[in-house]
Amino acid sequence: MKRLCLLIFILFSVRALPAQQPVALVIHGGAGNMSREHMTPAQEEIYQTALEEALLTGYKVLKSGGTSLDAVEATIMVLENNPLFNAGKGAVLTNEGRAELDASIMDGKTGKAGAMAGVSAIKNPIQGARAVMEKSNHVLMAGKGAEKFARKEGLSMVHPSYFFTEGAYQNLERARKNNSYGVNSGRSDRSWETAFDKFGTVGCVALDQYGNLAAGTSTGGMNNKLYGRIGDSPIIGAGTYADNATCAVSCTGHGEFFIREVVAYDISALMKYRQLSVNDATREVVMNKLAEKGGSGGVIALDAKGNVAMTFNTTGMFRGYVKDDGKPVTGIFKDN
Repeated sequence: MKRLCLLIFILFSVRALPAQQPVALVIHGGAGNMSREHMTPAQEEIYQTALEEALLTGYKVLKSGGTSLDAVEATIMVLENNPLFNAGKGAVLTNEGRAELDASIMDGKTGKAGAMAGVSAIKNPIQGARAVMEKSNHVLMAGKGAEKFARKEGLSMVHPSYFFTEGAYQNLERARKNNSYGVNSGRSDRSWETAFDKFGTVGCVALDQYGNLAAGTSTGGMNNKLYGRIGDSPIIGAGTYADNATCAVSCTGHGEFFIREVVAYDISALMKYRQLSVNDATREVVMNKLAEKGGSGGVIALDAKGNVAMTFNTTGMFRGYVKDDGKPVTGIFKDN
C-alpha cells in the first residue's frame, strides 16, 4: 500500500512539473555598409567562428538551466572580450583617443532594466548594466559614478588602455584627418579592417526554458565621437527592450536615429497593439520608419515562441541564432 501511494505521488508530481520551453538565442555584432570585395574567405571564417563561439556560449547556459538573463550576459561578455567587435576590448575611440563604453540589459519577465554609459574602466560593461538592474534602485548610471558603483560591487576593473587596439587607433586617425565624426574615412582602397564603419554594437536576445525573454546590448559607440556622446545602446526602449508579452530586441546602427524613433520599444508596441508578428514588426520599423528618416542599421528580435527576426537596412550585419537543436546559424551579408 505504501509503495502504491508513493507511486501515485511520484506520477502526480511528474505531471505537475511545467513543460520545458524550447530555448533560443540570437546575436548581432554590428551592422554597416560592407561588401565581399573587402573581405577574404579567411577573414569571413574568422568572424563566423567568433559568432559561433558567442552563440554556443549562450546556448550552453540555456540548456544547463540558466536564465535568459544569464545567457545574454555570458554571450555579450564573449563579444566584449573579442577585439573583432565594437564593444569592450577593440571598441572604437573618441575624438580624444579613449574608449567610452555603453551597455544595457532588460528582463522580459519583470520589466526591470539596467544600463551604464560613458565608462572606461569596467572590463565588461554588460556586467555593470546587470549590477545596476539588480543591485541598485536605478536604471542608468554614467561615467565616474558608474565606475565607482562597479568597484563597490566587485566587478572586474581595468586600466582604460586595456580597450585600445591598433586597428581602432588607425580608424580614429583616418577620421580625424577627414574631420569625420562617427564614421571612417570612406576611402575606396581600404582593407576589410577599416572598410566597416564601426558605429555598430554587439547584442543578444534570449528565450529560456522557463519561457522568459531578455535582451542586452553593448557598444563602444561611434568612431571619433565627441565630448561624452551617448548613443541608443544604454537607452531602454531605443537600443534594448524586452517584454515576455511581445519580444526581446537589441539594436545596432546610427544611434541618434534609434533614439529619436524609439526603435526597440516601437517593435514591441507594434506587436502588442497591432498584433504584428516579430518579423513584420521589425521590418515595419527598420525598413520603413527608420529608413524613411535616414537611419541605417538593424535589429535582432525574438518572441516568446522562439520566432527569430534579424532585420537590417544596410548591406550587412554580423548576426546569428541558435535554437533548441544546438546548431548555430550565422551570417554577415544579405545573401547569407
